[in-house]
Amino acid sequence: MTSPLHDAPADAAPASAASGGDPGAGRPVEGRSLRRIAWNRLKRDRLALAGGFVVLLLVVVAVFAPLIVGWFGHPPNRYHEELIEPTFQTPRGSWGGISGDHLLGVEPVNGRDVFSRIVYGARVSLLVGFASALVAVVFGTVLGTLAGYFGGWLDALISRVMDMLLAFPQLLFIISLISVVPNSLLGLSGTGVRLTVMILVIGFFGWPYIGRIVRGQTLSLRTREYVEAARSLGAGRFYILFRELLPNLVAPITVYTTLMIPTNILTEAALSFLGVGVKPPTASWGQMLSTAVRYYEADPVYVIVPGAAIFVTVLAFNLFGDGVRDALDPKGTR
Repeated sequence: MTSPLHDAPADAAPASAASGGDPGAGRPVEGRSLRRIAWNRLKRDRLALAGGFVVLLLVVVAVFAPLIVGWFGHPPNRYHEELIEPTFQTPRGSWGGISGDHLLGVEPVNGRDVFSRIVYGARVSLLVGFASALVAVVFGTVLGTLAGYFGGWLDALISRVMDMLLAFPQLLFIISLISVVPNSLLGLSGTGVRLTVMILVIGFFGWPYIGRIVRGQTLSLRTREYVEAARSLGAGRFYILFRELLPNLVAPITVYTTLMIPTNILTEAALSFLGVGVKPPTASWGQMLSTAVRYYEADPVYVIVPGAAIFVTVLAFNLFGDGVRDALDPKGTR
């Protein structure tokens, strides 16, 4: 009589062990792109995701400001003098006049709706922040790549220009420039002129920071094996710049851009606080904060609201920027 163990196939036990021990056995190994790896790393950072959500929410609020104000607020420049106490020129009621009709209260003296002006102020802050960062990225990427790749006298010239701009008092130059700029320029007038000047000047003085990073990365990348291989196969300089170097510079450029935007927002708020930003009655967080300083004892809510808007916006961008940096830098650690 033969034992059942001798009748079983010789490979039955190994096959059963393999199928039962590893449920993923037999599946093909899937490769993951660098973009997917970075996204998986970013998803694990809850603070970065929270910052990114706030940034996205601010962008939506800025884009759809008229619609949001139509639903929850009042026209930003409409006066509500009946809501102002005539003796002290402060809002009637407690907490700066906050009510169901005015979600964040009203301004002293004129009674304008604070919620509406905060929403419209987001447009100015984000426009200056993003647009000036774009100007800085374009100049910094182009000049930094050229300096790092070609080297020689071109590298020396661009590096000295960067050193000079980094030592220049940016804030004082913007203040003096806006003070002498005419009210009408290139078809723009009033606030449009000031916004354009701020965007161009902040972006122009910001490109050396990203230019230095791009130059250093280009110096490292131009000696890599794939660049030498492309050069040995007869690839031209522009092919190497646009097809080999620039794709590998996307990560540091993206990281630094996300960290540059909050700095630009703070610069715009500082200029508006000093009275050289956008012109009234255009809403601006820095301008609101400057006005609120005179009423911080009688109406502290009016100081807190624009200050909190600046704080939350800058914090959200910084958290998101830190998360993006960690996600795109596989060697980075907290």
